[in-house]
Order: sequence, then C-alpha cells, then structure tokens
Amino acid sequence: MLLSSLTFTGCGSAGVNSAETSSPPSEAVLSSLTCANGSITGAGTDSCTVTLTAAAGTGGQAVSLSSNNSAVVVPSAVTVAAGSSSASFTATISTVSTAQTATLTASSGGGIQTYGISLGVVAAAPTLALSATSVSLGTVAVGGTGAGSVTLTSSGTAAVTVSAGSVSGTGYTISGVSFPLILNSGQTAKLGIAFSPTAAGLVSGTVTLTSNSSTGTTSTISLSGTGQPVSSGLSCTNGSITGAGTDTCTATLNAAAGTGGQAVSLSSNNAAVVVPSAVTVAAGATSATFTATISAVSTAQTATLTATSGGGTETYGISLGAAVPTLKLQSTSIPFGDVTDGTPAYQSVILTSSGTVAVTVSAGSVSGTGYTISGVSFPTTLNPGQTATLQIEFDPTTPGVSDGAVTLTSNSSAGTTSTISLSGTGMALSYEVILTWDAPTDSSDPALGYNVYRAISGSSTYELLNSSLDATTTYTDSTVQNATAYVYYVESVDAAGNPAVPSNTYTVSIP
Repeated sequence: MLLSSLTFTGCGSAGVNSAETSSPPSEAVLSSLTCANGSITGAGTDSCTVTLTAAAGTGGQAVSLSSNNSAVVVPSAVTVAAGSSSASFTATISTVSTAQTATLTASSGGGIQTYGISLGVVAAAPTLALSATSVSLGTVAVGGTGAGSVTLTSSGTAAVTVSAGSVSGTGYTISGVSFPLILNSGQTAKLGIAFSPTAAGLVSGTVTLTSNSSTGTTSTISLSGTGQPVSSGLSCTNGSITGAGTDTCTATLNAAAGTGGQAVSLSSNNAAVVVPSAVTVAAGATSATFTATISAVSTAQTATLTATSGGGTETYGISLGAAVPTLKLQSTSIPFGDVTDGTPAYQSVILTSSGTVAVTVSAGSVSGTGYTISGVSFPTTLNPGQTATLQIEFDPTTPGVSDGAVTLTSNSSAGTTSTISLSGTGMALSYEVILTWDAPTDSSDPALGYNVYRAISGSSTYELLNSSLDATTTYTDSTVQNATAYVYYVESVDAAGNPAVPSNTYTVSIP
C-alpha cells in the first residue's frame, strides 16, 4: 500500500521512534604525577605515583610515561588497575657529572601531568675494593708452589692510586701488579699471590696495600698456607735377593716432618715382597726405615716398591733371584776294601750346598752291618757354598763282605733323597810272634842254622816250626791263634847236623 500522508498528534517537535543506542564510557582523566624524592644525588631509584580523577574502568587504564633525561629511566607505561584510581612505578637514576633536572611526563584520558626531579653531582671519591681480605693457599708441597689471587677494583667515582704493596711471611710472594698502580673508576687489576714453603707446618702472612682510597689508606689481605714435605727418596740395603729373607729399606722426605710426624704410604707390586702399608717419619726427622719381607721364588723376578707422601712418589726395584737349593755329594760310592775285624776304618764325604739358596738336610741314616756315620747333626742347613763333612766308619765284627748305604733326605732340587753306597770286607784278626836270638859264642864248632820249637803253654810236647834250618837269628811265627799262650825255644845245629843244647824258653800270650 502506498503511504500518502503522515499525521502527528500532540505538541512539540516531530520525531521518529528508533532503537536506543549507548556510547562508550569515558576514561578518567589523569589528575596528578608525584615522586617520593624531588632531589637525588648520585645513582639510585625513586618511587613515583600517577593518580586519576576517578576509578579506572573494567580492564584498568593505561598511563603513558616518559622522561626527558636519559639519566632517569621510567617504564613506557603503567596500568591503573580496574576500580583503582592510582598506580606506582619506579624511576631509575644514574650518576651525573653535572647538576641537572629531569622532567617526567604522564598522560591518560586526555590529562597530562609533569614532575621535575633535581639530579645532584656526587663528589669525586677514589675507592679501592678487594675481592677478598683473606686468602688460604691450603697445603702445599715443600719445594712446590701454591697460587692464589685477589682482584683490586676502583669502585669509587674517581681513579684510585695504589702507591705501594708488600708481603710478609716465609715463602710468600706477590706478582701481576707494579706499583704505583692507578686504576680508573671501574677498572680492575689481579694481584697474584704465591706460596713456596721450605719447611713443614702452618705459615701465616700478610699483603699490605697503601692507597688513596676513601675507605682507608691501608688495605690488608691475610694469608695462610701449610708446608707439606714430600717423598723424595726410597732405597733398600740389597737391590738383589735370592731366596727368602728380609731387606732393610728407607723412605726419605725432602724436609723434616712436622709435629706429630708424617706418614709415608708403602706398597709392593709383587706378592713375594711384603712391606707395611705405611711408615711414619718422626717429627723433626727426614727419614724412616722399614723391613721388606721376601719369599723365595722359583723364577727370576723384579719387585717394585712405591713410597708416597705429600704428593711425592718414589719407587725402588728389587731383583728376586730364583731359589734353587741343591745338595752336592763329593762321592756317591765309598769302598772300604778289606778291614780287619776289630780295627775300624774311616772315610769321609763332603756335602756341599751348590744351589742359589740354602739347602736343608733334614735326616740322615745308614744301613749295613758295621757301618756308622758321624760329623753331621740332622737337620742341618747349609748356605750357598757352605760344606759339611760326613764321617763314615766301617768296623766289621765278623769276616766277610758287608754292603751298606747312607741315605740323606733334603730339599735339594736334584732330588729329595741322596744315596751313598758302601762296601767293605771284614777280615779275621791275625797275630804273629817274632822271635830273635843271639848266635852261640862259646862253641868251637860254628852253628850252621837253627831250629825253632813251640809248645802250647802247659804242654810238654813241642813241635818244630821250621821245615829247614833257619840261617838267621830271627823267626816269625804266623800260625798263632787268639787267646792262646805259647812257649818257644831255639836249638842251634852245626855243619855235621848235630844239635846243640836248647836255648832258654820264651813264653808269649796272644790276646
């Protein structure tokens, strides 16, 4: 339908009904900017506050910030929290060399506020700062050097001059800095400190620095360090040992041990050589002895002993010879030959230790009738090269051949049993009677020879002993028997075969 006319009723202005609209809420206006300090000398900070004419709406309200002086730094903005009418921020101030003014500006909601801060100049002040006022060099080997350092810093607003530096205390030195030393503000230098002890014990010292520092013209650094002697030698009496035994060894320090003495750790790389785990060098002494115990080895070896103390290590080598006990016999067969019963015969055999270590003959025995041994007691030990003489006696009691043997038991590498064979023949004991007489001198008919007669004592029956005339005045009777007494007489015979008057009788008892 086509609208052709409008009709209005009532009075007032004509209008058209429409949907109702709303405009954004207006921001609160910045009403003030203040800081806690209106004047600051030197570096520092200032706490500042911005204030709105009304509480910030939902989401808060940002306030832009700025500074017209680079010596004062503020954040680019600060937010006033929803429902709050103010917010704080920090202004950071750097040191300036001339008096200045910094203007802070804050703007928000169309409002702009400013705040001026006066920046004062800090008076020039040379200041020496030390990174440490005490330095411990710890434990340092005698003959060695421990090192430390302290950093010197010019922490004031003007250059500091360190005019002199000195050090006290035995073994301490300083380096790295030449005096006089000028450090501009913020500049550093490293002072080297060294400790080279010459003896055992705690050593204290001091570094003294003289400067124009505003904190005091004298700065001191206390020093401490302990000298520690170190192992400097290890030796033994014998560098070469064969077989079991002991060796006396000495551990040496390069300086006298301090109070309480100083332990030296010991070790051996060969189980055949045993040493104590440690030996203590007495206070004031530089060395200590200990005993190495050596076991016999079957092959040639080397043992290395090690001594350690104070960071120093020393070694010593001992050669171990193969232990070979050997028993050598001068002879393994002894013939006695014929020996008369009741008349002992003696022979000897030399026993020699011909190996590299002592040989022990633990037992000795003899077999065979009439044989005995003497001269050696068992067990007996013979060191290398040493000898012993074994006496062997053969004293037969009955006629006939007698064989025997000496058996020696030892630890010889040539065999645990050594045998000496024995042989001999017992001979019955025989006696003879030798008769002598004088030729007759009262006969005009000289004697052509003599007949010798014998009878057993107590018997009147005499027998002629010689089968032919004995032309001499002596006769040997080899047919006598043991335990028998005999009576003899001699009768001379002339050339015609006529016997003369018998001589007197002579009685002989055979044992």
